[in-house]
Amino acid sequence: MATVRLLTDDELSPEARAVFDDIRAVRQTAFINNFWRALAHDPVTLKRTWESIKQVMGPGALDAKTKEMLYVAVSIAHGCNYCIHSHTAAARAKGMTEAEYAELVAIVGMASETNRIVTALGVEVDDAFKL
Repeated sequence: MATVRLLTDDELSPEARAVFDDIRAVRQTAFINNFWRALAHDPVTLKRTWESIKQVMGPGALDAKTKEMLYVAVSIAHGCNYCIHSHTAAARAKGMTEAEYAELVAIVGMASETNRIVTALGVEVDDAFKL
């Protein structure tokens, strides 16, 4: 349940409406998800977040599917249910298979386990791993 009311298009400030228009144009869809509708209460944060997302998730050295899968992995690690669902859907839309998703989840689980073991044991980083 949201801690703020999700704004409808009719309730947007002109600044928030401009961001929503850009989201729709970039994503080529009329759909604006609840994350953006919650952020619309603060048009400055809405715009800053959207501009950062466009830059980070846009074209680069990593392909779009890989970026979405990384976003899913971090969202799992941080326990963000909303982001797990939204970025899993985005990764699937970009071609992630069920086998890839299962492997991603297994890697996140393994990394979480070994990270906690290393932390508990206080294992120092090997010199060979340092730059």
